[in-house]
Amino acid sequence: MNKTSTTDRAMILAGGLGTRMQKQVEGLTLDESTTKIADQGAKGLIPIGRPFLDHTLQALLDAGCRDFCLIVPAGASAIRKYYEAVSEQLADAALDFAVQGEPLGTAHAMACGRDWAGDRPFMVFNSDNFYMPRTVGDLMAAPAPATVAFERESLIAGSNIPAERIRRFAVMDIDASGHVKRIVEKPDDPDAYAVGGKLYLSMNCFLLTPEIFTACDSIDPHPQRNEYELPTAVQYSIEKLGLTYTAVPSAEGVLDLTARTDIASVRKLLSGHKVRFSGPDHLEIG
Repeated sequence: MNKTSTTDRAMILAGGLGTRMQKQVEGLTLDESTTKIADQGAKGLIPIGRPFLDHTLQALLDAGCRDFCLIVPAGASAIRKYYEAVSEQLADAALDFAVQGEPLGTAHAMACGRDWAGDRPFMVFNSDNFYMPRTVGDLMAAPAPATVAFERESLIAGSNIPAERIRRFAVMDIDASGHVKRIVEKPDDPDAYAVGGKLYLSMNCFLLTPEIFTACDSIDPHPQRNEYELPTAVQYSIEKLGLTYTAVPSAEGVLDLTARTDIASVRKLLSGHKVRFSGPDHLEIG
């Protein structure tokens, strides 16, 4: 770990069902192997030359991450089998696993990794996003806790995510000292939260301390989605536990692989990205 970094530890959430990836899209045809993976909702294994999560893992390695925990579904899942094989090939990094027995949301998923987290800071990322190493490095170097604040227009310019969807992302309410007061979901007037003429958005990209697990144990599920969500736990930790989150600004994009319609654009944008660790020759999909 770089001596200026707060942590080199990263938790990757990959225990969900991938229901949006499973959804068929009229007029969209995928090759047989990609279709089989998409039908199972295994977003991290969608082939982008290599499985998509390989690219995300390489970007995190390039940023300096060396200790990983992959949150996986229960049972002998394809993603666990594949990354157990990958873990044997990582020369200078460790990859552990924690099981999410039910897909009950991002806060629930993260809490499944509390034994791995222990009493040290760690970062948390989604398995269906590709983050730029510089953004990850900036988060690693921030005082914990912290979160990446993605500048809206830069995110629109540098991502494969449609602009109208980005404009619906949760907005960060940041105070004059650069700390997050609230993560505001679907605000009536997003531009009211602009800082210096720029609006900053949340993409569930956090540097956390162990207090977050107390928050995860204390929150209620989302009233519509019935899931325990990480932004809710973060807000609880601000309001009830007195934590102060640094907003780490980013003017870079994020690649998103949520649905089948994202596959072609992600393949195009990652066509020159090299994964430098080895993986198994055969991908087992049940």
